[in-house]
Amino acid sequence: MNKKYKLESNQGINFISIIAILVASAFVATFNETILNVALSAIMKDMNVSAGTVQWLVTAYMTVAAVMVPVTAFLIQSFKTRKLFLSAMGLLLIGTICAAFSNSFAMLLISRMIQSSGTGMIIPIMMNTILLVAPKEKLGISMAICVPAILLGPAFGPTVSGIVLQYFSWHALFIMLIPIVSIIMILGSLFVVNVGELTKPKMDYLSIILSTIGVGTIIYAISSISEGNIKITLISFIIGIICLILFIKRQNALKEPMLNLSPFKYPKFVIGTILVMIAMMVTFTMSIMLPMYMEGALGKTSSVAGLALLPAVICAGLAAPVGGKIYDKFGVKFLIPLGTGIVTVFVFLISLSKSDTSLVHLVIIYICMNIGVGIFMSPSQTHGLNQLPKEYYPHGVAIVNTLQQVSAAMGSSLFIGIMSAAQINALEVHHATNEVAIATGFSTAAFVVCGFAFVGLILSFFFGRNISQVKDKEQVGCTTR
Repeated sequence: MNKKYKLESNQGINFISIIAILVASAFVATFNETILNVALSAIMKDMNVSAGTVQWLVTAYMTVAAVMVPVTAFLIQSFKTRKLFLSAMGLLLIGTICAAFSNSFAMLLISRMIQSSGTGMIIPIMMNTILLVAPKEKLGISMAICVPAILLGPAFGPTVSGIVLQYFSWHALFIMLIPIVSIIMILGSLFVVNVGELTKPKMDYLSIILSTIGVGTIIYAISSISEGNIKITLISFIIGIICLILFIKRQNALKEPMLNLSPFKYPKFVIGTILVMIAMMVTFTMSIMLPMYMEGALGKTSSVAGLALLPAVICAGLAAPVGGKIYDKFGVKFLIPLGTGIVTVFVFLISLSKSDTSLVHLVIIYICMNIGVGIFMSPSQTHGLNQLPKEYYPHGVAIVNTLQQVSAAMGSSLFIGIMSAAQINALEVHHATNEVAIATGFSTAAFVVCGFAFVGLILSFFFGRNISQVKDKEQVGCTTR
């Protein structure tokens, strides 16, 4: 028998249990994204493959995860939440087991892609479920709790794996995840509830093919920019754009689209999505460029550089719930400009870094920047999604998460390309030392990052204004089966 209920204050245990399990699953999934970053050299030697080949373990993972996000919007409307959650975690578990016992590169690559298909599903499921089960007065703090999982997971991946690799082989990185994923699956089967109404839309295979090719080739094109093969990059980009245009036209023509693009009709949703993209661009890019700068210009070891980033990411995770509470109480009118303003100012200060900059000084500035990101990222996402009618939630979540993946890949490729170009110019034209050249490249790229942050600051002032748009304000309940 179906039982309809709303999560009132006396049912807080159910609500807290669901949030905890979903956040834990997202943390493990995002932790898994970067767990091989410091193991690539060992895998190259163990499996006798080149750097270009081993990089596919990262590129393929990112591509499959991005492709699965819009597909998940369709799946959310077709399958019960608990079953879909367990399927996603099951794919992550199967991929992890296969990766742990891989004895060839091909098997490891396929295993990573299976893992990634689960990862691409988990975060949209988490966000959509929380949007539906969270009490209205706790929506901001509930969504803000998701941010630490998304930010801390990738940050801890390289650190933990670096420690493990000192004593064990890379296989141990996957073996240690098997019991953790299994426990989360067991808890999920007990506590995760089925939410929302299943509309059972007709599966459109052409839409899936177009979105897969479109998103996949664009992610690949962006990821291959740094390799310098302009021809392959352009061809991939053109194919991706054509497929996405055809995908958009098909969605607008279908009575039951796989991904409803109607959320783009809501101005605040669009602004919120752009702000989230800028936040991802800034944080993801800095997490890659800063270690390169610390090692090349400041002469620090890779372990020191990795540990230097952790305090800032932890502070971002701690700031996110604070931003969520402020959003619940006061809204976004002053919160988003404050957060984007902090990010803009401190990214600019980072761009002033030189070859003799103090590491402590840099870490403090980076901590302040991440606090700004923690303050505004989740409220931007929550406020943007909260403008949509509840039937658009799965599609809005899918759009935001897909563009997060694309912006992270685009930002890293773009800014690292700028950093490399400025570094080469300093070496060849100005005959700078290697340390000064790396510092110059980093400073130039960081200044461009500051420009993107400034765009976010300008948009933030429009985010809190009253913009005419339709909104279904009905309190959403959830259904257990």
